[in-house]
Amino acid sequence: MYVNPSIFKAYDIRGIVPDELNATVAHRIGYVLADILKPAAIAVGRDMRTSSDELFDALTGGINDRGVDVIDLGLISTDGLYFAVGKFGWDAGVMITASHNPKEYNGFKICRKGAQPLSGQDGLQRILGVIREMDEMPKSPSPGMIIRKDISRDYAAHCLSFINPASVKPFKVVIDTGNGMAGATLPPVLDKLPLDVVRLYFDLDGTFPNHPASPIEIENLRDLQNKMRETEADFGVAFDGDADRMFLLDRQGRQIGGDMITALVAKSLLSKHPGETVLYNLICSRAVPELVERMGGTAIRTVVGHAFIKPLMKKHNAIFGGEHSGHFYFRDNWYADSGLIAFLVCLELISRENRPLHEMVAEIDPYFRSGEINSHVDSAPDRIEQVGRIFKDGRQDHSDGLTVEYDDFWFNLRPSNTEPLLRLNLEAVDKTVLKAKTKQLLEIIRP
Repeated sequence: MYVNPSIFKAYDIRGIVPDELNATVAHRIGYVLADILKPAAIAVGRDMRTSSDELFDALTGGINDRGVDVIDLGLISTDGLYFAVGKFGWDAGVMITASHNPKEYNGFKICRKGAQPLSGQDGLQRILGVIREMDEMPKSPSPGMIIRKDISRDYAAHCLSFINPASVKPFKVVIDTGNGMAGATLPPVLDKLPLDVVRLYFDLDGTFPNHPASPIEIENLRDLQNKMRETEADFGVAFDGDADRMFLLDRQGRQIGGDMITALVAKSLLSKHPGETVLYNLICSRAVPELVERMGGTAIRTVVGHAFIKPLMKKHNAIFGGEHSGHFYFRDNWYADSGLIAFLVCLELISRENRPLHEMVAEIDPYFRSGEINSHVDSAPDRIEQVGRIFKDGRQDHSDGLTVEYDDFWFNLRPSNTEPLLRLNLEAVDKTVLKAKTKQLLEIIRP
């Protein structure tokens, strides 16, 4: 059977429905996943996308045909699925979602026992290979069953266990869930907190009628910023479509980067658990390891992506790991990421310090950053090699693209996993250095 190999990404399966991903493909994926892992049961959750129900029926049909039971978690966030697999000890889990992608997309995020990621060559490419070679899918003489389970209360209690709810102050907060799954997972948590919450787009709607559920892009935060000004909110919060990523906005409506949220979460956790280890990816600001080390912790830099970060966290027994993209991983959450837990930890820290968010960030962030700058190139390896030669006097790291460090600035240049793009991130000690070095690099990347 032909399956478009491009839908098998580095960390998940994702494509346009039905052109690239449809019920037939989903059925085969379910069957092969059950065949490869040989689990007793697979937990399956789904988001609110219009194609999620159809893909659920097809995927679980394949799992059942192979003789494996399905634990149907219903509508849930991705971090809720990870929690459920870890908490209840199931052998595997599948989240039907395309995260922040546009409405025509859908896909599968797959994990093994203990919420360990099944990604890349470790499993997704194997699934693709078996599907291509499989001629028949004989049904098991004892087909599996679908068992419904509601974990919403358990998940809310788990997330709240990371903080002392009584310490939270009654801030006015605008929360934009972008018509995504946070609209379902947040209310049971908010009910336990004294916040004055202005809810924006909490209705689940897979057509995303208001804006794309991708809060890393500034243009998708306009409604949140406007509502914050209108209501004079203390700060704002935005979640992506499957609610595993979270971003904060300060009182002026400025987006707080994922690396600064990483620093804030690390500050809160290290204040309670001194001497612990924190991981951060190599796109994060120098401010992150500097804060961790000031607080007596150990900071370890990693490459980008949960498939790399989660095993490293386990190896080093790290209490927390963060990425610039808004993914935040917690040891006490089976090393899985959770936007909701990150929000609560930050909320407790803001309550404890009882001062504006922008002041808290300014105290730990003396640097200036370019943000991610994407450039179309003919050959990413050739361009990276050229940049490496020109900046050969810097401290170089080739673990994920090219990272070059100097005392007054550093940059990372890495290729996209899916497009002919080079992604440049640069940080400097002042605006003059930032502007000059960004200009110099782009003149090389875009001759």
